Amino acid sequence: MSANDGPLYLGFDLSTQQLKAIVVDSDLKIAGQAKVDFDGDFGPKYGIHKGVLVREETGEVYAPVALWLESLDLVLDRLAEAMPVPMSRIKGISGSGQQHGSVWWSDQAEELLAGLDPAKPLAEQLPGALSREFAPNWQDHSTQAECDAFDAALGDREKLAESTGSGAHHRFTGTQIMRIKRVEPDVYAKTSRISLVSSWLASVLMGAIAPLEISDVCGMNLWDIPKQQYNEELLALAAGKDGADELRRKLGEVRMDGGGSMGPISPYYVSRYGFSPDCQIVPFTGDNPATILALPLRPLDAIVSLGTSTTFLMNTPKYKPDGAYHFFNHPTTNGHYMFMLCYKNGGLAREKVRDALPKPEGGATGWENFNDAVLSTPPLGISSEEDRAKIGLYFYLRETVPNIRAGTWRFDCKPDGSDLRETEGWDKQLDPRIIVESQALSMRLRSQNLVHSPKDSLPAQPRRLYLVGGGSLNPAIARVIGDVLGGVDGVYKLDVGGSACALGGAYKAVWAIERKDGETFDELIGKRWKEEGSIEKVDDGFRDGIYQKYGNVLGAFNEMEETLLAQEKE
Repeated sequence: MSANDGPLYLGFDLSTQQLKAIVVDSDLKIAGQAKVDFDGDFGPKYGIHKGVLVREETGEVYAPVALWLESLDLVLDRLAEAMPVPMSRIKGISGSGQQHGSVWWSDQAEELLAGLDPAKPLAEQLPGALSREFAPNWQDHSTQAECDAFDAALGDREKLAESTGSGAHHRFTGTQIMRIKRVEPDVYAKTSRISLVSSWLASVLMGAIAPLEISDVCGMNLWDIPKQQYNEELLALAAGKDGADELRRKLGEVRMDGGGSMGPISPYYVSRYGFSPDCQIVPFTGDNPATILALPLRPLDAIVSLGTSTTFLMNTPKYKPDGAYHFFNHPTTNGHYMFMLCYKNGGLAREKVRDALPKPEGGATGWENFNDAVLSTPPLGISSEEDRAKIGLYFYLRETVPNIRAGTWRFDCKPDGSDLRETEGWDKQLDPRIIVESQALSMRLRSQNLVHSPKDSLPAQPRRLYLVGGGSLNPAIARVIGDVLGGVDGVYKLDVGGSACALGGAYKAVWAIERKDGETFDELIGKRWKEEGSIEKVDDGFRDGIYQKYGNVLGAFNEMEETLLAQEKE
């Protein structure tokens, strides 16, 4: 079979502000892509800003589901125009949706989905399929009372995390369901099924309600990860004492296999866009799990996203939950998990430190000034044997990991981590290195139990570190990330063109349809994925001696956080 007539695979990414579609062939080469920008294409019609509507008085953040329906038709129109080959060659479709959001179906949904008329657009045919016209967005923060109830339900927040992989969060679907049932009881009563955004998109493409998927279901605070089933106490909390069975029916069964087919594409798309009737719909997942599918991320590999916020992702066979971070079932590998840390104080915090430096001379930019300060400062600011190690927290927003108020705190200790003291401060020229170190030390502290020695009796650490986001372009930040976190095979900048989630979905479709019996995602994709053009080594990573220096102060770093957390309770 030539490359000109082989199978193709389509991946979607339904994010907060865009719907992207990307097509790859069996060798993972991109064959076509298109996107819809919600504000640019539909902003005036729906009154949205950055993809959402906001009700300030309640903290609700939500999106019109009709917007997504219109966008699906539009992105497929654009994809059909952009594709140099027929859409009929697409054999499998998967993708991702913004995590935690929910779409609420009416009792007419199955009938309307099954009877779509290809002569009419989706948005004209499916309003009656919804019991609620809006979907909560991950930025929603209207559920504090429900979060308090969830955190207390099993004993405390840590017990909740042991069961569901996370402490309670405003955006998680379980707390959202609990609130909607409380404030919109009529909507809850007339809802026949509840989908996540990922399974909703799969449903519309399949013409039948798709099951929730094994990884995305972990973003609900309802799924018991150790037992791999819904937690009865939490279902009863969300739906009321006698409502657990009803809520379980509304949620439906969970698809335990991330691969294979859930069924063929709806005839609507065959007639309207020229898809093959044999095109199969593969389970969709959440946007964060899809990110780790955009490259064959092996155990001990980690992704550090250095954007406005900072995110740390790992594929791990170890399940060691904590209320401060997140665990999800891995989207393709049974028995593995996705570990995720999310920090509010990322790029913006580094910018604040940059802007507080003395103005650069000789035409240097602020970032050049920042980088010079980073690289001219020794690890932990220790210039001599008498110097104390310097650590700090730079929170310009209230942080979640740990949950500490906005503020800047500077501490020092002996190089072995003993004798921790709060200090009035130090020269501002030290702050650039200390803030990057502090962000990396927090990641190392929380991931240390998930890593082991990669080889040759080296200290426990990640095998590779992949950097994405704006900060990945900064060599000084890459250097410090490698100093603190290690990475025995190096630190790499990962570039997938801003389409990681859609690509992850497309790769998932390739694996799901073409896998042999027992062939894992990593095995199949690892053979076909080409590093050239996608990654660039930007730092050596692990440096013997320096890595251990940071290990010596991890205990002091944790003590600093505990001291500040205790002050929160005073």
